[in-house]
Amino acid sequence: MKAVAIKVTGRVQGVSFRWYAAQEAARLGVRGWVRNEPDGSVAAHVEGDDEAVDALVAWMRRGPSYAVVRHVAVTQVQPSGAEAFDIRY
Repeated sequence: MKAVAIKVTGRVQGVSFRWYAAQEAARLGVRGWVRNEPDGSVAAHVEGDDEAVDALVAWMRRGPSYAVVRHVAVTQVQPSGAEAFDIRY
């Protein structure tokens, strides 16, 4: 089990980043959440199998087609016990 906190910067709001991230998370079977931050970034907490978490991080480095990802910061954190992957508002 791996858990990470992610901060994605660039043009990542207003391009359906959270919706596509949730779709990718469901496909990979990871749990956690994603939300827009007031500074224009997108934050996420992702947990699950190591390979699946790494795959979602790799996807976030690209994002959906209209996004322009400038930087992705990944920090190891403790699992929260999330049971699903949610979009937070």
